[in-house]
Amino acid sequence: MKILIIPDIHLKPWLFDRAEDILKGGGAGRAVCLMDIPDDWDMGFQVDRYRESFDRAIDFARAFPDTLWCYGNHDVSYPWGRLESGYSPYAEKTVMTKLEELRDAVRNPSGMAFVQRIDNILFSHGGLTEDFVRTLDAGLPEADIEDVLSAVNSASADQLWDDESPLWCRPQYSEPESFRKETYTQVVGHTPVRYIFEQNGFISTDVFSTYRDGKQIGESAMVVIDSLSREYEKVSVAM
Repeated sequence: MKILIIPDIHLKPWLFDRAEDILKGGGAGRAVCLMDIPDDWDMGFQVDRYRESFDRAIDFARAFPDTLWCYGNHDVSYPWGRLESGYSPYAEKTVMTKLEELRDAVRNPSGMAFVQRIDNILFSHGGLTEDFVRTLDAGLPEADIEDVLSAVNSASADQLWDDESPLWCRPQYSEPESFRKETYTQVVGHTPVRYIFEQNGFISTDVFSTYRDGKQIGESAMVVIDSLSREYEKVSVAM
């Protein structure tokens, strides 16, 4: 199956419009969203933008109920009370309320998690490493994949609010050992990059984040990946 990746949102609800066009056009069978829906440069007072972005995500979840969602650090920073760059105290109530509405809109209770899997692809905001899995339990790296993902997805906030966790890992800056990369390709966001690229088992997709002046950092494209062959293509996205 071909899977469309919706990278970090950061108050850009139009990304869901582009994703909807690709899905309706037959470019992919379903989608995975790497979230980070709230927060962006100098937007802390723009509560309406926060509300608009979550409302568009909720509409998308209802229109495409097979979509999977991967929590980002900016999403959970609000309910966890972890101050994050861009955190808006003005939008705090809105984010927490709308995040609950999004959870309710997702049909499958497991449809929102820290790490998702479809066939031979793992999806997470930052990336899943062998080392992080081992920190949860020394024997966990050898366990069944569903047991591994269950352990990761039920880890505590303290365990997940860590530089090596699937919320925060930045494989673009180092060479961590990707979890079972001989079996699974991982698709990640979190770290802005100029171009979509694959390195050490991770495909980086966060090309829509911006500099402080609003200029987009990366190319205008989304990833569509085959969940069995692990081959992927870039789909150009009109601005």
